[in-house]
Amino acid sequence: MRWLHRLEEGVIAFLLAAMTLVTFGQVVARYGFNYSFTWALELNTVFFAWLIFVGMSYGVRVGAHIGVDLLVRRLGPRNARVVAAAACALCLAYALILTWGGIVYLQKMYAVGILMQDIPVPQWIPRIVLPLGFALLTLRFAELMWRVLRGQATTLLGDEAQDALKLRTDTPGAADAPEARP
Repeated sequence: MRWLHRLEEGVIAFLLAAMTLVTFGQVVARYGFNYSFTWALELNTVFFAWLIFVGMSYGVRVGAHIGVDLLVRRLGPRNARVVAAAACALCLAYALILTWGGIVYLQKMYAVGILMQDIPVPQWIPRIVLPLGFALLTLRFAELMWRVLRGQATTLLGDEAQDALKLRTDTPGAADAPEARP
């Protein structure tokens, strides 16, 4: 699965870089040469949609999604695992339903055959990210469910406070830094 992790991260990095370059090019063309690329906004919208749909599975993988887990943290480890497994099951069901819905939607877009507004590409091509993104999300929730069932994880979320404290104690001289003082 390491190749999938790298591919996911590579796609995210590419999309961020591409969005930045297209936006920069549009700004330079508009304000420097009084010219505008008619396709720039639509292309960035497609890139942003891909970023969201690939990024949501990445967020599950690294535990970066936000959530309220105050009550779950007050449960014991066994009960927290039960709640995490139930939450994983619900998230899996949600992701599977949306994967199927994305496939149905994509088939309809393919059948209609209309082009994007500013780019001469059929609309179903950029929207293929819907079933792909939700399928990847399904895979990430299945991985998380497996870890919960094996006892390797007790929550779906990361612990930002613990990560911040770890980062703070790993930094030499952090307590002496001027920005660390109140």
